[in-house]
Amino acid sequence: MFYVRVLSGYEERRIRSYRLQLQQRLQQAQEKKAALNKAPEQIILSEVRRMVEEMQSLNKKLEETEAAIEDYFKPIDKDAEVIMKMQLELEEKSTREMMTAMQTQALLQMAEAEKNANLQNAKTDQHLEPTSSGKSSQTG
Repeated sequence: MFYVRVLSGYEERRIRSYRLQLQQRLQQAQEKKAALNKAPEQIILSEVRRMVEEMQSLNKKLEETEAAIEDYFKPIDKDAEVIMKMQLELEEKSTREMMTAMQTQALLQMAEAEKNANLQNAKTDQHLEPTSSGKSSQTG
């Protein structure tokens, strides 16, 4: 019986040891599984971070390019503005000249019309005078 107890104690220790090893393996497997579950999440997060950084650098390059383009075109824009002002002034001047010419033409036409009206009235008066003087001589 003593021998059986020693053997069972030895077996018991061995069983405990084996059970402890199994628990450790199970815990390690669970840790690996959790790490594998976290890995895709971390990979995705790192990809997102990388993409955000790329987008930020691209935005910065775009802003720098826009600034360079604006700097390049500033003198051209100024020249264009000067040309536009000159053209506008010329158009305004020609418009004023045209208005003056139209007013002068209108005044001339009015004077001509008035002259024609006066001539017409004078002719009408001349035609009326002989008939009226003729009528008065016949009646008188």
